[in-house]
Formats: sequence, C-alpha cells, structure tokens
Amino acid sequence: MPFQPITLFIMKKLFLSGIIGAYLFLFPEFGYAQGCVAIRQFSGVGNAVGQGNFQNQGDWNISANYRYFKSFRHFRGTHEEPERIENGTQVINWSHGMDLTVSYSFTSRIYALASIPFAYNERSSLYEHGRTERHTTYSSGLGDIRIGAGYWLFPESEKRKGNMAVGLGIKIPSGNFRAEDTFYNVGVGGQPEIRPVDQSIQLGDGGFGFNVDFQGIWSINSSLFAYYSGFYLFNPKNTNGTKTFRSRESEFIMSVPDQYALRGGAFYSMKQIHGLGFLLGGRIEGIPVSDLLGESDGFRRPGYVISVEPGASYMLKNLTGTLTVPLALVRNRTRSLTDIADSTPENKRHGDAAFADYVINFSLAWRIPKKVPQIFNTL
Repeated sequence: MPFQPITLFIMKKLFLSGIIGAYLFLFPEFGYAQGCVAIRQFSGVGNAVGQGNFQNQGDWNISANYRYFKSFRHFRGTHEEPERIENGTQVINWSHGMDLTVSYSFTSRIYALASIPFAYNERSSLYEHGRTERHTTYSSGLGDIRIGAGYWLFPESEKRKGNMAVGLGIKIPSGNFRAEDTFYNVGVGGQPEIRPVDQSIQLGDGGFGFNVDFQGIWSINSSLFAYYSGFYLFNPKNTNGTKTFRSRESEFIMSVPDQYALRGGAFYSMKQIHGLGFLLGGRIEGIPVSDLLGESDGFRRPGYVISVEPGASYMLKNLTGTLTVPLALVRNRTRSLTDIADSTPENKRHGDAAFADYVINFSLAWRIPKKVPQIFNTL
C-alpha cells in the first residue's frame, strides 16, 4: 500500500480509537437510572472498551466517568403527578457517581476490564420521617465491582466500515446493600431510629450477577459514524434481606432486580477542528417487573426511562473527554408484582417513583498504547 493511504488509515484508526472508542468505552449512564427506579452505576462491563477493535495487543485504557442527577418528578405509569411538587410531598434524590475503569487488550479483538464504582447520595422526604417534617438521609462509598471481557467479531481491516463486539461480565456484591441512617418521628414515641436507607440510594444490591452486552460502530462517511450498545444484567438472587419498613408485608424486604439498557445514535467529527466531535442519540434504561432467572419477590420499583442524548467529545493525543446530557422524554413507573398481587377489584395498586429531567455525564479516557508509531508524535 502506498505511504499516503497507510497514513490516512492509521490516522483514522487513531481518531476512532480516541473519540468513538472513548464514547463507547464509558457506556456511562447505565447507573443509578434517573431516580427511584434504581439502576446502579454500570459503566458497561464489556461496554467499557470501545477501543477493542482499534487497539493493539498490549494497549491499556484508563477511564473515569462522573454522573449526576436530581430526581423529583413523580410518575405513576407514564402519568406525572405535579401535585406532589405543589404540596411539597415530593421525594428528592441527589446522586453523584464515579466509575474508575481499567481495560487491557490481549489482542486487537480480545479485551478484559474491571470497573470500580463509587457513589454519594442524598434523599429528602416527608413520608419516611413520620410525614410531619422533611429530613435527609445519606449514603456514600464503594458500589458493586464489575469484571468482564469482550470480543470484536470481525478481524481488523482498513476496508471494513465498522465492527461489533460482544461481551460477558460478572457483578460482585461489594457495595453496601444495608446502608443505614437516622429516620425521625418513626420510633417508639416518635423518637428517631436507625434504619436502612431507601433502595434507590443503597450502594449495592447484595447479589452476584452476570451480564451480556454488545457494542458497535459503523462508518457512514469520513465524518459521520453510527454507534450502538446495550446490556442486560441478570440478578438470580431473589431478595437481599434488607428491610424496607414499608407498610405492606410483601414489600418488607428489598428485591435484587435485573437491569437493562440500550443506546444508539450518530457521531459527527468536525473536520475544521481536529479531535472535536458531536453526537446525538437515544437510550432506554430500566428495571423489569420480573427477572429472567430466579424469583422476583420483595420490593422493587420497576420502570424505564427513554431519553434523547446529545453530547460532545474532544480528543487531545491519547486523552479524550466526553460530555453527554440525556434528556428524559418518557418516564414510566410500571406496576410491580407486589402491586398486582396486593390489588383488589376495588383497589388497584400502582406504586409511584421519582424521576430526573436530565442526567449529566462527563468522562475522561486515557489510552496507553503499547507502541506508538513515530508518525503520530507530530500530530
């Protein structure tokens, strides 16, 4: 191959491994959903190495992904209940999450990774404190660690317009699933009492799990790329033994629910500014009413969020920063199994959940190549 085509191909490869790779790397927001429907931080075991197809054997990737949201809008099904805000009875969750992920490419097609999540959460409510005054509970610390591996389906080729990877991973219950704080006006004689915090701000779910995932990218032209990724987390454990102190006996212990997410969109690289790109996509993430494996007893808030996801990314050499802000379009708190089981013809139960309007995700990804060709030292 003549020198110029080789140069262009290698430059394109580096660009993809930086901007596109880093974006897929972080699968960021699959964590902590957008409120009480509690998808915990899940930076993609297996979705975390977008560089897989663009890396060389021996390359490392280190990333940090930050996520923030405030949930306060209550939904029952897809129906919003604005009166909760008007009368001051809404539950408010503030969530800050940070994932640290390290990945390694054994070959240009096989990679492995480990992701360590940390979180800080606040939850303000009336109903959890005797319905007489508002108080705030907190949780902070290590979440559930994930370890995984993936495989790019097609061999590396300058003629191929895209590739797809599939992955498997495990979730280790390293996060505290019995985090406690002080609840007021609920003890004997209205005294404060130490209790587990709400399921939505627990740091872990208390069960071992495993996930299947996929990610891919396709070149539409020299500046426009399509991307997609998704995962499903299987949580076979039924309940984790943590009390909820809810009024219904069927909801007195926390469930260990499955999780899922799917995203896709387009990425446009700016020719005028090297390394700068913009993306626009959509995503859905949620918790199912019942798990695919095992029992589904205990308390959970099933539901999902559909969002439009704009963002921007900038690559400087081997460091890439990415900012995305998913904006919620559809929020649905579906009926749980306990809602259905405890309903009567005269009283159809349907629990509610608080959702966020948007989520802020910011990530930094650092690619450490085993060997960088001399040609790139001047880029």
